Amino acid sequence: MTDSNAAQPIDRLLNAAEGPFVCNSARRLGRVLAQRQIDTRIVIAGGSGFLGTLLADHFAAQGVEVVILTRSPKARRGRVREAHWDGETVGDWAKELQGARALTNLAGISVNCRYHARNRKFMLDSRLDSTRVLGEAIVRCANPPPVWLNSSTATIYKHTFGPAWDEAGEIGGCAEAKDIFSVYIATEWERVFNEACAPGTRRVALRSAMVLGHGRNSVLPNVLRLARLGLGGSLAGGQQFVSWIHQEDFCRATEWILDHQDLSGPLNLAAPNPVTNAEFMAAVRKVCHAPFGLPASRWMLEAGAFVLRTETELLIKSRRVAPGKLLANGFVFRHPHLLPAIEHLVAQGAQSALPPCQS
Repeated sequence: MTDSNAAQPIDRLLNAAEGPFVCNSARRLGRVLAQRQIDTRIVIAGGSGFLGTLLADHFAAQGVEVVILTRSPKARRGRVREAHWDGETVGDWAKELQGARALTNLAGISVNCRYHARNRKFMLDSRLDSTRVLGEAIVRCANPPPVWLNSSTATIYKHTFGPAWDEAGEIGGCAEAKDIFSVYIATEWERVFNEACAPGTRRVALRSAMVLGHGRNSVLPNVLRLARLGLGGSLAGGQQFVSWIHQEDFCRATEWILDHQDLSGPLNLAAPNPVTNAEFMAAVRKVCHAPFGLPASRWMLEAGAFVLRTETELLIKSRRVAPGKLLANGFVFRHPHLLPAIEHLVAQGAQSALPPCQS
């Protein structure tokens, strides 16, 4: 809907008013209100997965119009609708960016796979192509979105057992963590994002940690099942750090970033208290009232990853990340500690897709 089209019904109503001054002034006010209505629209590219669904539901609950760009659009009800895009070329979907309040890009195929040549190409291209084409669409907009949030990952930081990395932390991969390719994807992703020509649009790279939530693509339902089966022990020694964030704080922080115009560049989306893998699994066992959990050595993880067609890097890399910019600018986490965060999610799970734990 364009600015002029939105104002037409208001114009027809006000033309009946007495006096040209009253009519013209009220018409201008109507156009301003129509433009403000348009400015509440949020576009989420690649928003059909776990994180996109979280954000769409979060904003729609506040009465915000949400447009999801997806390769397989479906009919939706309420404030959310879907539009087709291929993530590679500028098409009709680009008109959704005109006058939008914000653009958030979550596009990219899952990294939960084996990193052979074909999958590596898909993982890299799906992120770089979608980011590049969004930049091309923005530069063509007469009224581009004032802010563009683009996914990145906390995996970009160097494998560490030392102090947590904030946004100035060291970037790089290492053979020990088997993360060299993942760090390469992350750095290339941010490079393309930073090189996009969007001078009127504030840009933030969301270096997100693992999001704990109810969705089928969240890690939490899987570790809860392992704990109930007695397999919730530490992994590969359990000393590697796990950075995480509750799904509610993920949505709240995303909205907070949109509203704080002084924030730009890379930003860590992570709770302020990362834990070791041993502590993480102990919290899961406690919530599930599991008396024990069998640990898994690194060779066991390698064998299991081969069978499940995934990579051990997702489990063995030590990700110790601090939300430096969020804390420095006054964001307050509702779920800063892991155990209460999991307890909260499991309590919600009684009415959601999250598998309940035995009491």
